[in-house]
Amino acid sequence: MRDLLMIPGPVEFEPEVLQALGAPTLGHTDPAFIALFGRALKRMREVCLAPGAQPFVVAGSGTLAMEMAVANLVEPGDRALVVNTGYFSDRMAKILERHGAQVTHVRAAPGDVPSADEVETHLVRGGFKVMTVTHVDTSTAVLTPVEALVRAARKHGVLSVVDGVCATAGESFHQDAWGADVYLTASQKAVGVPPGLALLTVGPRAMEAWRARKTPVASVYSDWAEWLPIMEAYEAGKPAYFATPPVNLVCALEVSLGQILAEGMEARFARHQRMARAFRAAWKALGLRMLPTSDAVAAHTLSAVYYPDGVDAALVGRVKGQGIVVAGGLHPELKARYFRVGHMNRVGPTDVLAAVGAVERALLAAGHRSEPGAAVAAAQASLVAG
Repeated sequence: MRDLLMIPGPVEFEPEVLQALGAPTLGHTDPAFIALFGRALKRMREVCLAPGAQPFVVAGSGTLAMEMAVANLVEPGDRALVVNTGYFSDRMAKILERHGAQVTHVRAAPGDVPSADEVETHLVRGGFKVMTVTHVDTSTAVLTPVEALVRAARKHGVLSVVDGVCATAGESFHQDAWGADVYLTASQKAVGVPPGLALLTVGPRAMEAWRARKTPVASVYSDWAEWLPIMEAYEAGKPAYFATPPVNLVCALEVSLGQILAEGMEARFARHQRMARAFRAAWKALGLRMLPTSDAVAAHTLSAVYYPDGVDAALVGRVKGQGIVVAGGLHPELKARYFRVGHMNRVGPTDVLAAVGAVERALLAAGHRSEPGAAVAAAQASLVAG
């Protein structure tokens, strides 16, 4: 019997997506593949609600998507503001510094987010070229209020780069309407495709800033100049070559994006919110405390939950013994003190109840005192209530 994967990526994938992944591989200049890649690029715009953006689909991880954004927008000496909410904000800062940026952090305590006023105080002082925001930090399950932040960046003439790796297609995001300049993500989370694709939708202001660079992009593989002709050619139905694309992953992406759009973006955002509410009801029934400091800053794509007194990281293994795979902590300061449960992409009520039941049984076996069945009942009540 196969375990149910409930970690914050990779996630469980739809059978049709896996079928596309396992199909015979087409040549990367095959007319059928060119047409399919072109549809995937168009669908990227629709999923990110970014009709005016240029999509990029490149073989690599979410970290490559982060690097592509930075490498193309930042030149040595440029100033960057990092809205820091955890492990992956730190990674973004590291990438910025490697490309020569002077980085200023606006930090919050683990589990919280910097206030919009605090961020704006820095923006008002001027001099920043780029502001980066992690939409959902996978290490802390903190959801950043990106709309207010990217609107503030635009008001002050600063480019906004939003890391949506653990958010895209799961958390509400309207790239064009909110004015986000770059939205980046990876395939293996709410986008619903096995690991291996770095995905970006780049708005007109960011493309203009890139074209106005005074120095070449330091990385050949990350350079939009190498990839833009390829993306434009595929979308126009023409063959082009820079580096061989991961054909089967792109085929799987086209299928998954089609399924996402068939569900509808607002309906999909609402479903993720419903599943998250059910998990929160369960954690409360178990007497557990989430790492995010309030529901307002808690992600809908995953939960980060502190172990109760007397329970340690062995709980993760106990839960796996119940047939559900969850993840341990990741934030360097806290990683031995909490666990994480992913609930994104195809996750529905059955998955929620199975995961909650497994965590509940594992906690009881570890000696945690709670009313047997209370967590499942609380999750079920939340799901019934909608």
